[in-house]
Amino acid sequence: MNVMLTILLAVQMLSAIVMVGLILVQHGKGADMGAAFGSGGSGSLFGASGSANFLSRTTAVLATVFFVSTLALAYFGSARPAPASGSVLENAALVAPVPAAVAPVAPASGAAQIPSK
Repeated sequence: MNVMLTILLAVQMLSAIVMVGLILVQHGKGADMGAAFGSGGSGSLFGASGSANFLSRTTAVLATVFFVSTLALAYFGSARPAPASGSVLENAALVAPVPAAVAPVAPASGAAQIPSK
């Protein structure tokens, strides 16, 4: 079980790092807008309207891998083994003994002179 969690964590970390790198390499849709107004030849006002290129498709695949690995880590991280006996309180009592009751302390001499309501 620990090996699988380690592999899932490694896949999640690698997909996150590569996804951040791919997102930083890509340019936004508004990057070609200045070129449309005279400083270059652009196909349309807001960039190319064709299908997604290799970088955006790879980013989508990596985002899916990251999402699936996150869900798998959450599922396996919350899975707890069944307790050996009844309840959680019984198991806690076996692990940590209850301290002995403390005797009440007598009030200080000045506190006895204060009238109560």
